Amino acid sequence: MEKLSADFEFERAALARGFTCVAGVDEVGRGPLAGPVTAAAVVLDAANIPPGLADSKALTAKRREALFDLICAQARVSVAHASVEEIDALNILRASHLAMERAVAGLGVVPDHLLIDGNLIPAGLRGRAEAIVKGDAKSLSIAAASIVAKVTRDRIMVDLAQQHPGYGWEVNAGYPTKQHLEALLNLGVTAWHRRSFKPVHNILYQDKSVTP
Repeated sequence: MEKLSADFEFERAALARGFTCVAGVDEVGRGPLAGPVTAAAVVLDAANIPPGLADSKALTAKRREALFDLICAQARVSVAHASVEEIDALNILRASHLAMERAVAGLGVVPDHLLIDGNLIPAGLRGRAEAIVKGDAKSLSIAAASIVAKVTRDRIMVDLAQQHPGYGWEVNAGYPTKQHLEALLNLGVTAWHRRSFKPVHNILYQDKSVTP
């Protein structure tokens, strides 16, 4: 039966099996044409879980911001990225896994069990992890990681939008919206665009039109 909302059951089950430090891991930014892919790893305090924690996609931006502050204050948090250059060199899946591995490595503790959003476990995390499809809607630790990753990446894209106006990154976070695609044609490709992604690649190397 599909869970209706995230809870702490995956974490409790891991703790009951003898694990002592359980972290949730999630990433954001696979789909955009521009910007890094960002991952977060979060170890929640079972006795001090921020109220209202839920999948970042189910929350308003204002609520995500508030929860971001609570999570950072009440949990152990690490954020990491894979760059545009790494995305183009490795492919977006491997780059997103690299960001996850970096986030876990940055926690300051070594979790003995990881809850990973998705259906694949990054190569560097095998042996102490379980993949949970739609984990951000099922596990509070993964939900917390999804919020931290999204808020962090959104802030990066707002900053980049000030340096590169016209693409709408402050509202589309680099995703291929109509405004973004039209700006690619009219303003060109920036250093923050992923050259391995088809709409960008076509403009650079094939001189094909991009259909918004």
